[in-house]
Amino acid sequence: MRRTGVANLPLHGGKAPKWLFERMVKLSQAVTDVILYEHGCEEFIRRLSDPFWFQAFSCVLGFDYHSSGTTTVTCAALKEAVIPEKHGFALAGGKGKTSLRTLFEIERISDVFGFSTKKIEELQYSSRLSAKVDNCLIQDGFDLYHHVFILTETGVWGVIQQGINYENCYARRYHWFSKSVKDFVKDPHEGIVGDKLDTPVLDMSSSLSVSCQNTCVDLVCDNPVHLRSDWAKLGQTSGQTFLDNWDVSNCKKRKVPHLDMPRVVNWKKLREIYEFQPRNYEELISMKNVGPRTVRALALISDLIYGDEPSWRDPVKYSFAVGGKDGVPFPVDKKAMDEATDFISESVKMAKIDEKEKIKALKNLRDFVETNQVRT
Repeated sequence: MRRTGVANLPLHGGKAPKWLFERMVKLSQAVTDVILYEHGCEEFIRRLSDPFWFQAFSCVLGFDYHSSGTTTVTCAALKEAVIPEKHGFALAGGKGKTSLRTLFEIERISDVFGFSTKKIEELQYSSRLSAKVDNCLIQDGFDLYHHVFILTETGVWGVIQQGINYENCYARRYHWFSKSVKDFVKDPHEGIVGDKLDTPVLDMSSSLSVSCQNTCVDLVCDNPVHLRSDWAKLGQTSGQTFLDNWDVSNCKKRKVPHLDMPRVVNWKKLREIYEFQPRNYEELISMKNVGPRTVRALALISDLIYGDEPSWRDPVKYSFAVGGKDGVPFPVDKKAMDEATDFISESVKMAKIDEKEKIKALKNLRDFVETNQVRT
């Protein structure tokens, strides 16, 4: 069963030193050239969208194997290494304020690839909604601060984004691949990785939450007066059963798994949603200013009053070649890293001049990296 994944990574301070980042750019470009030659652009995007492969790729480039920078620096190096006209794909967005430029950069890259206005709008919608899902529908305590949108000249796209948890000082990474996204609000991710499970986590993007999603749409399409009345019932202590009574009050004898009520509900926004009359849950959450509190309030009312329970499971599962910048698991071997880059670049060069037998050297790349790791 395919299920979304996330990578939990401890937050590390500082930044990649210049000598390392420059090498990461060169090595990432060499690896990109190899994979594009052997498998094509779409396959490379699919691999980047695989959290396990991405983690290994980052380690091959020499960054920390378990740092939050694994995501941000690797994406930054790859973004600098990739030439859209040459490689047939490009990266938009990045960390912090750079992520706010994603939609603009998608438009700029789309101009290079000659996309229509409709196609550009579709790509920008995919970027916005993937961020909305991971920031609002999956309420795991991680706030997004990094968003990279990868798109190819054929319109295939992927997303690598990361959130931060200020309480435990961990980061979590989310992966998307357009070929696997059948529904933005029903198990949309390509993979989830992590070594730390949180509980409980509200996951309204899970297929287990579909019934709850439908009830949420029904609630907002009804007169907001009724929704406000339902909300008030949850806080009443007289003329209303206590919360404890929900433990065994129905035939299922289910217990409320978690109750973390939003302090404020945006009733003005709910009135706007009612007037808009969304046709489905995706249309509901795609609306501007529909945030985590609105999503959570609707989910709790659907669960506690109408019995349509959302998923409370954390959607989270959890690599080394030339070392990491902090010396973990061992210091970066600059010579080995340079040799690996030269080796790959030369192999690609030979292959491109029709010396087909030379491409066989690429098959030994895994052995080369493994041998180098042992030697180091």
